[in-house]
Amino acid sequence: MKGIQDTTSLTYRQLMGNGLQYKIPKFQRDYTWEIEHWDDLWHDINVLRKNEESDHYMGYLVLQTSDNKNFQIVDGQQRLTTLSVMILVVLKCLKDLADNNIDTDNNMKRMEALRNSYIGYLDPVTLISNNKLELNRNTDDYYRQHIVLLKELPLRNINSSEKQMRECFNWYYERIKKEFTTGEALAAFIDSLADKLFFTRISVSDDFNAFKVFETLNARGVQLSAADLLKNHLFSVVDESKPHRSEIEELEVLWSKVVGKLGNQKFEDYLRYYWNSKNKTARKTALFKTIRKNILDKKQAFALIRELNDVADVYMAFQNPDDDLWNGKPEISNALEELKLFQIKQTLSLFIAAYYNLDETGFTRLVKSCSIVSFRYNIIGGLNPNEQEDAYNSIAININKTKKFNTSDLKSVYVSDTNFETSFSNTIFKNTTRNHKIVKYIFSKLEKYKYKNDIPAKSDLFTVEHILPESADENWGQFDNESINRSVYRLGNLTLLEKKLNKDADILKYNEKKSFYRESNCKLTTSLIDRFDEWNDANLSERQKELAKDAKSIWKLQF
Repeated sequence: MKGIQDTTSLTYRQLMGNGLQYKIPKFQRDYTWEIEHWDDLWHDINVLRKNEESDHYMGYLVLQTSDNKNFQIVDGQQRLTTLSVMILVVLKCLKDLADNNIDTDNNMKRMEALRNSYIGYLDPVTLISNNKLELNRNTDDYYRQHIVLLKELPLRNINSSEKQMRECFNWYYERIKKEFTTGEALAAFIDSLADKLFFTRISVSDDFNAFKVFETLNARGVQLSAADLLKNHLFSVVDESKPHRSEIEELEVLWSKVVGKLGNQKFEDYLRYYWNSKNKTARKTALFKTIRKNILDKKQAFALIRELNDVADVYMAFQNPDDDLWNGKPEISNALEELKLFQIKQTLSLFIAAYYNLDETGFTRLVKSCSIVSFRYNIIGGLNPNEQEDAYNSIAININKTKKFNTSDLKSVYVSDTNFETSFSNTIFKNTTRNHKIVKYIFSKLEKYKYKNDIPAKSDLFTVEHILPESADENWGQFDNESINRSVYRLGNLTLLEKKLNKDADILKYNEKKSFYRESNCKLTTSLIDRFDEWNDANLSERQKELAKDAKSIWKLQF
């Protein structure tokens, strides 16, 4: 991968040897591991000790370096910090033995050897440690002055990260002092562990390449937090101005507020939609490079994080049709409900720009229009969402400039009547939970349009009926095996039917199903009886073409 200097597998002993130094960037997130993480690691270590496995893979370490001696930890700090604390627990247990006059000389030598190998050099006069691992600004003092020096660990006046480290130390201390009662056993434990734990070390030359590594690893299913990298850049920009401590604290508060508001939504996604609401489209892989190029000083960093905080509530509301923001605005709420059903997010940059620059009438018209466009373009057309997002972002930038929106702005992503009708006439919906909801939505709209009959799309009374059953064979009717596979999920083969009636109709043949269709309150279903004497490929296609003509009028924009 371009930008990677080195990718190699290393044991923990190799990782911590040869004078290598590791530093967690000062504004990286704090230590957050809890009991479940400590316990998982302890379980894996015990499996190793019982020789059930010869080694244990600890995952990727993403590191940034210019000299292959000094490394900044982009990802992996939680694991490296925990292993360091565990080794310091072993040193504490050796010290306990020595303090109790148990093989004092040898246990002090073991302490010194393990400290030099895995923790760092401790000056015997000043007791200042030159540690192999330097933690972030919120925890390094506590780690260096208390944990590394094996002092009593204070509980008062410490932050949450320091508290987690204290609890981590005590958790492992209780287990290790009970498990290993001699100096030989303690030293052998670490000596064996150092060779059996191994990592994949990925070294990169700069933070931009680190971000690209994040993207690649995430695509391969390795979940890393690129938000940490973005945060570190913003905080570093501010730090370069030698700010007052209160400024860093304010930045920290703002960052925490944004992340808190987003809940389970990815920060990187939000940042990209926000950025693209004001600027030329930046793809995920180019986002960090773009921000790094544009956010160059303290003023810009604060402006960005403050606006991200302000916009976050609205961003979340766009994805929640029931948000209080839409109280008394049913047209907006309904359109957002449809977009949520369609699983459309390409509109988010456009919505951010529109919400802050259009009046309520203009914003309502835009959201409703985007729902129609999305149904035509995404659900029925199945067209390229990247091109759609580019178009939306161009409109967003124009709205920022002109404070205006015209429906005609959406022409480039509006599927023509001819193409829409053709696509709709051939649309299939495989039987998935999402598709089931979309089919109910489509037939609810068709029923309302054609018969003025209101069947709520979310109604549990109705289910999707396959006229030609999913389990049909050649004995069912005028379909061979090939046409069954081709036809069973076509929209023309589907209809709405009350749950009980659907259960009774089940896999009966078409003539036998008619009596159940006749009882339905869905007019599209009862009309089947009068419209088609039998059910075959030709009638199915004819019905779907008729539905397509109505759909063309329902999901339509006037330019």
